[in-house]
Amino acid sequence: MTDTTALEAAAFRRLLKHLNEDRHDVQNIDLMILAGFCRNCLADWYKDAADAAGVPMDKEQARERIYGMPFAEWKARHQREATPEQLVAFKAAQERHG
Repeated sequence: MTDTTALEAAAFRRLLKHLNEDRHDVQNIDLMILAGFCRNCLADWYKDAADAAGVPMDKEQARERIYGMPFAEWKARHQREATPEQLVAFKAAQERHG
């Protein structure tokens, strides 16, 4: 019998490694435009899961888990200002997907 939870956890860890180590160049706004979620969404979902399990966690702790470092540090290292083109694409994506 397959342990689905273990497989899902492994896939999640690989996604975080991919986003934070292999592709930290991919901006959150790009993820939002293309996929409708970003690292901050993952952190919110992680916190929701912690809340549902009765595990104390605040927003910053959840973000640190997702980003692999404090959010402010990740932002200073990797986040760039959104370009006018990204902002237009983000607005269009929001309108398409409401």
